[in-house]
Amino acid sequence: MAPDTTSSDTTATGAAHGIAAWHAHIYYDPARTRDVAARLREKIAAAFPDAVIGRWHDVNVGPHTRAMYQVAFGHDLFAGLVPFLALNREGLTILVHAELHGNSRAAHIDHAIWMGEVLPVNTAQWDNRAAAPRDA
Repeated sequence: MAPDTTSSDTTATGAAHGIAAWHAHIYYDPARTRDVAARLREKIAAAFPDAVIGRWHDVNVGPHTRAMYQVAFGHDLFAGLVPFLALNREGLTILVHAELHGNSRAAHIDHAIWMGEVLPVNTAQWDNRAAAPRDA
């Protein structure tokens, strides 16, 4: 039997699966599509005032291989915000992923939800951590 996704119960969007919250990364080209990203940013802020919109990153940061900004949101916004992004992205690439405490690699690679082009993810920061010796 399929889960009831119409319920306000947070199990439908992941709280029961160790998901703390959600992130959407809105990717853009600073020279060509920043204005499109700015329009989407304004629409998100107006429609979802409880979403936390991060600062602009016009250069690669962390595992992200393209300029982007992040939108952080809770389980309660998932069912509205994710379809909103799909319908309003105007060709931008978006990565939606769960915030999995202690497992950013899995969140960005194994459990990623992509809208548009699937971009490469820089895994060096996680690969280096896995190779580093651990204290006993």
